[in-house]
Amino acid sequence: MVILQGKSVFGGVAIGKIQFFKRDEIQIKRRHVDDPEAEIRRFRTAKEKALSELQQLYDKALTDVGEANAMIFEAHQLMLEDPDYNDSVENIINTQKVNAEYAIGVTSDNYAAIFEAMDDAYMQGRAADVKDVSNRLLSQFAKKQNASFEMTEQVIIAADDLAPSETVQLDKDKVLSFITVEGSANSHTAILARTMNIPAVIGIGDTLTPKYDGRLAIVDGQEGKIYIDPDEEILVAMRKKQAVEQEQRELLETLKGKENVTRSGQKINLYANIANVSDVGAALRNDAGGIGLFRSEFLYLENETYPTEEQQFAAYRQVAEMMAGKRVIIRTLDIGADKQVGYFNLEKEDNPAMGFRAIRICLTRPELFKTQLRAIFRASAYGQIAIMFPMIISVSEVRRIKEIMDEVKIGLRADGIAFSDQIETGIMIETPAAVMISRELAKEVDFFSVGTNDLTQYTLAIDRQNRNLDSFYDSHHPAVLSMIQMAAENAHAEGKWIGICGELAADLSLTERFLQMNIDELSVAPGMILPLRKKIREL
Repeated sequence: MVILQGKSVFGGVAIGKIQFFKRDEIQIKRRHVDDPEAEIRRFRTAKEKALSELQQLYDKALTDVGEANAMIFEAHQLMLEDPDYNDSVENIINTQKVNAEYAIGVTSDNYAAIFEAMDDAYMQGRAADVKDVSNRLLSQFAKKQNASFEMTEQVIIAADDLAPSETVQLDKDKVLSFITVEGSANSHTAILARTMNIPAVIGIGDTLTPKYDGRLAIVDGQEGKIYIDPDEEILVAMRKKQAVEQEQRELLETLKGKENVTRSGQKINLYANIANVSDVGAALRNDAGGIGLFRSEFLYLENETYPTEEQQFAAYRQVAEMMAGKRVIIRTLDIGADKQVGYFNLEKEDNPAMGFRAIRICLTRPELFKTQLRAIFRASAYGQIAIMFPMIISVSEVRRIKEIMDEVKIGLRADGIAFSDQIETGIMIETPAAVMISRELAKEVDFFSVGTNDLTQYTLAIDRQNRNLDSFYDSHHPAVLSMIQMAAENAHAEGKWIGICGELAADLSLTERFLQMNIDELSVAPGMILPLRKKIREL
């Protein structure tokens, strides 16, 4: 038996086989060829297929998100047809008598290095385009090896860490637990584990290696331990622990249908955070009063190109209908930072958490923003939908958002499309700037929702994705709690309500403090609703 130690991010016990997450990486090997002309023909055939794919993406993007956003695919076609690029590939094949894949890889590295060495930030950004185009070419030779990650049974997922774009391809019903080499308590993997209500241990280090793939393991999320090839004594003990946890869950079931009210009569709303339509079932099973955070960016992470208005409308409408009149708060896309999407073609940033993300993307790509808003407004005819906007730092941003919403409404009316005129609009309070001007912001919107993950990050000047700073990251820091208090007081001063949708909302040690602040709503992972209700009813 081998015992590995990491950091716990969600308790519970999981027993099953380990399956290491395998990425769709294209392996490039240098291979001698006897017929360079045949290899050049292979290259040209692959190029034609890649050009055809890019044309299809351009046509689709033109319809879905407008010409400005579709131009990237046209630019990639031009790059793929660039004489210098093509001459380089064919010259390497001819002179070195090597395979097309190797020649493409060398050319890609050479051109990317040239762009990266330039002083101009725009030209530096073209390095990513070269790599993207080259990878599309290489994928034509590697279709079979690029199969999606598959799970044939329930497993414990092991990885170095998982990006949001990778988690969307997982079959959530088959994930028993997450264990990772790296990661922090605030990483996306940790947040996903809490949303799914499954054990997770992160930061295990290099002791977690692929040699354990397929081995039976136990994850003790409470202790942060992984037992590989457990002996019978540990198996028996952990199965007993699982049974106790199941009993506690059954006791919590008796709280369904009860009010979220303290002994002294103070009431608070308990809502659920969800990432997609499939999470609604968990919200309903756990008796959520509504959806406090629908992370709409997962519709973008799940797609290979921009989701259409119809795709988004269908998802928002289904959630609204399933929640049957209960409030559903949709956060507009929060792409950027740790949530990267290839087809957005965002330039590499030294500090992405402080960079081009969330509302900043929406306000500089208005056609993309309008597509999402149209879908949300259309869905509002089928339930009680509210909208909130992330990463707000100024009143002028909110006013520009209102102008864009008015333009969308005018367009919908002109098209004869029904939507609700009673949609609440709110903003995320996740920057110190938003807190400091929260009285002015409250005059512009219907509600606030505090994103404690980012608010803590920006208040403490700590990158929450950097595991080396975990010991410094303190979400209970007096400054963070004072920020929440200030935002609550200013919201109420203007007659507006305020909720918390960050991870701190589920921290039972702070529940009483939040009630003292007169927080109106807490939105948490579905599995935390009943434990939180129990805590509230005991205060």
